[in-house]
Amino acid sequence: MNFIKVVALAGIAVLAAGPIAAQTVGIGTTKTGATSQVTAAIASVASKFGGMQMRPAPMAGTQKYIPAVNNGSLEFGAANIMQTAWAVKGQVLSKGHPNPNIKIVSTLMVFRVGPLVGKKTKFQAVTDLKGARTPTGFKASPLFNELINASLATKSMTVADTKSVPISALVPSWKALMAGKIDFAIGAYGSGFMKRIAQKLGGIRFISLDNSAAVQARIGKLLPGATIRTVKPNPKIPGVEVPTNLFHFDYMLFAGKHVSNDVVYRVTKAMYENKKALVAATPMWRSFSPKKMSKDQGLAFHPGAAKFYKEKGTWNR
Repeated sequence: MNFIKVVALAGIAVLAAGPIAAQTVGIGTTKTGATSQVTAAIASVASKFGGMQMRPAPMAGTQKYIPAVNNGSLEFGAANIMQTAWAVKGQVLSKGHPNPNIKIVSTLMVFRVGPLVGKKTKFQAVTDLKGARTPTGFKASPLFNELINASLATKSMTVADTKSVPISALVPSWKALMAGKIDFAIGAYGSGFMKRIAQKLGGIRFISLDNSAAVQARIGKLLPGATIRTVKPNPKIPGVEVPTNLFHFDYMLFAGKHVSNDVVYRVTKAMYENKKALVAATPMWRSFSPKKMSKDQGLAFHPGAAKFYKEKGTWNR
């Protein structure tokens, strides 16, 4: 009789644990590019170490999956700090459409971004881009209009000083650059696609941005949370052969308010404890710091993430 009770209790325990282990959650991402690489790494680590199955949900740009996370039809998403803040507050790219149910889970890594040209071209400085063929439109990736505007603004220029070439999204802009249809594009230093562009063009070069105090203040208004800092050459990463000033901004993982504290806690824990696995996925994770995951971005954190950070002693609010 006791044996039967033990077996019965064990069976109940297995049934109780089963749904948790088999739980599937989604993470919004882009179809290609740096964001797809970042979210693929998160999904892999969460699935391997978080006791769940996390699956990337590719969509046509960040502005598509942010509302899905906000309305409860998707659990997680990743975006830069500017788009995340704009989305929560209903500003700029999300003007008139606030997403109050977006809650921060973690600061991820620092993205280093700037105007990219072929190494063999004449373009050495932002002022050289006057009259250049410039990608514009970005209906599927509107952030890149803001990044191009900000790049030109470092030298008091606008898109009107260039020749506009309509482009739908980021990757098409890179393909247009490789095909010689535009003169520059916005690139992410360390992104895998940059190597493909370098191979096609015989090398690439990031144009260095002015990082004076006046320009920094201007950029702070155009791209909240972004700064201009120097990147030193790395022979393994194309595009920077001399110290070069690029935009630096944090990339964020967020979850919907509807996601359980337990799920968010386990995702946070899996990332915190497995940096090596994340870095192995893409070099962009090299700047990831578990202790900085709880960085105060001026936005509300998900309670499940906050609980974990408090336990680890990194929550300094």
